[in-house]
Amino acid sequence: MPNIEGPAPPRSGHESPEFGQAVSVRTSPHPHRVAVLVYDGVKLLDVAGPAEVFAEANRCGADYQIVLLSPTGAGVASSIGIKISVDGDAGSEPAPDTFLVAGGDIYPRTAISRDLVEATGTLATRSARVGSIRVEPDSIYVRDGTTYTSAGVSAGIDLALALVEEDHGPDLTRDVARRLVVYLQRADGQSQFSAPLQGPPPRTPALRRIVDLVTADPAGKHSLAELAGHLNVSPRHLTRLFRTELSTTPARYVELVRFDMAKALLDQGHNATQAASLAGFPSYESLRRVFVRELSMSPAAYQRRFGTAHRADAG
Repeated sequence: MPNIEGPAPPRSGHESPEFGQAVSVRTSPHPHRVAVLVYDGVKLLDVAGPAEVFAEANRCGADYQIVLLSPTGAGVASSIGIKISVDGDAGSEPAPDTFLVAGGDIYPRTAISRDLVEATGTLATRSARVGSIRVEPDSIYVRDGTTYTSAGVSAGIDLALALVEEDHGPDLTRDVARRLVVYLQRADGQSQFSAPLQGPPPRTPALRRIVDLVTADPAGKHSLAELAGHLNVSPRHLTRLFRTELSTTPARYVELVRFDMAKALLDQGHNATQAASLAGFPSYESLRRVFVRELSMSPAAYQRRFGTAHRADAG
């Protein structure tokens, strides 16, 4: 995997800024170095996902340089057998601005090797901020000072977006998320999905197509008749598929996907009326009813508690 180069924002030390506030992380004109520690059995998406975020941020004007390191400096094999070449060992990277430890399914069932433990400790001590996975699996990511953890796998993308937002602010980060076709996710400490949206994907390929269509464009036209028309089936048949596999109705599913998108928009600083419109709700009142039903609070109360624009007030 090639290095991804570019100059970096200035480093100001080990401050812990409010989330969503752009900060300087380096005082020199050199690239902001992101060191990723890999090892045999590492989850490939835990490496590639965050790396793509930083690479896309460079295309939007950021200045990151990624280096891949292994405990011994030798190349490693990922969890799916793909070989990963590295740039060196832990000792070859004196002071990364950001240090990420990729995850692997082999842990914690397998004892962690001494060289991996030592490499992690060495790089964590030298780095301005550290990120890894799975302290709280139900949260997209959490932060304690300069230490961050995500739920793992695709949540590493959300963690990387949060780090980019710290460095460069929400506007550039929104551009990165848009280019990668992912939502700018909710603030730390929140569940990744509404409970009815959790679980395995539908077994039926036709229903999976509809679910993918709705989640790709929550604000689109998704009436029961229009969704059924995409599959050339009757509305009754589509409703039966939803009830059998997802224990809900098409209308309720669409509403919950839009609810999740509205939460993300509120987290980004949009007001409730804007969030309702952008997420596809017909009115603010319809959005408010869903929030009260799902969270027992209004959109405004939710934003005061979780929105990145109100992070300082929320404490």
